[in-house]
Amino acid sequence: MYITAAVLSVLLALVALSAGAPKCVLKGEVSAGLQSHMGLSAGLVRFIGLSEVAATVGLTIGLFWQPVGIAAAIGFALVMLGAVGYHIQVGDYANRETRANAMAAVVLTPASVVTAVTLALAM
Repeated sequence: MYITAAVLSVLLALVALSAGAPKCVLKGEVSAGLQSHMGLSAGLVRFIGLSEVAATVGLTIGLFWQPVGIAAAIGFALVMLGAVGYHIQVGDYANRETRANAMAAVVLTPASVVTAVTLALAM
């Protein structure tokens, strides 16, 4: 069970890092889109990015100390739930042009929960 937990943690950590790093420095299309399309402030976008990078650190530490990994996975799931809420609010799931980008949060929410459960079972 530990190998499964480790693989899920590493994959989720890589996704969280690749999503969070550009938001931390406010670079790229995603950061600009969050500010223009969704109306988020630069500070909130940076906070979301820092939360995602913190999840990366927590998931990495969680490979050696599972309670930290569980907390990081749950925290990342909460960030993704917030993302789903914002995407619903601006109507991204109803719009074919923006639906694909918005679906990432829908997929990553249960993936984070599965990672947390797997880490808990591996303890």
